[in-house]
Amino acid sequence: MNNNTPPPLELRDIHLPDPVSWWPLAPGWWLVAATPLFLLLVWWLYRHWSKRYRVRRAALAELKRLEEAHAKHRDAQRLAAGLSALLRRVAIARHPPEEVAGMAGQEWLAWLDRALPTPEFSQGPGAVLISAPFQPDPDIDADALLMLCRRWIRSASLIKMGAWQSSS
Repeated sequence: MNNNTPPPLELRDIHLPDPVSWWPLAPGWWLVAATPLFLLLVWWLYRHWSKRYRVRRAALAELKRLEEAHAKHRDAQRLAAGLSALLRRVAIARHPPEEVAGMAGQEWLAWLDRALPTPEFSQGPGAVLISAPFQPDPDIDADALLMLCRRWIRSASLIKMGAWQSSS
């Protein structure tokens, strides 16, 4: 025998790497998983906001129609009745009907005032809404009343139902 032979090496067998785990996911899979959720969120937000502002857009269009009719006919009684009905419809569309529909007189005007910083319905140009629709030739400040109703429609469509319920 040959004494120059090196001693056998004590090598371990080849170790295979651990199997690739499916968790945690690679960033691309997170993007693939999040895309349908993102699209669902965008769809829900679009429906929510378009429904929320649909009442506002329709009310402002009706207000413009009432304003044009008043400019043409100068009938203050018809304007006051139309504005009163419009505000009532907007309130019922934005709030539970049982909360709003039965209100009348000063209670109704005070409820309308809650959307504005000052009491312009109960103590300002909006006070004519409870009497002018029933008078043959009421004396109203049509421009101030139209501006007040426009401000109320814009502010009332942004306030959630709970905001008015909590202040009462």
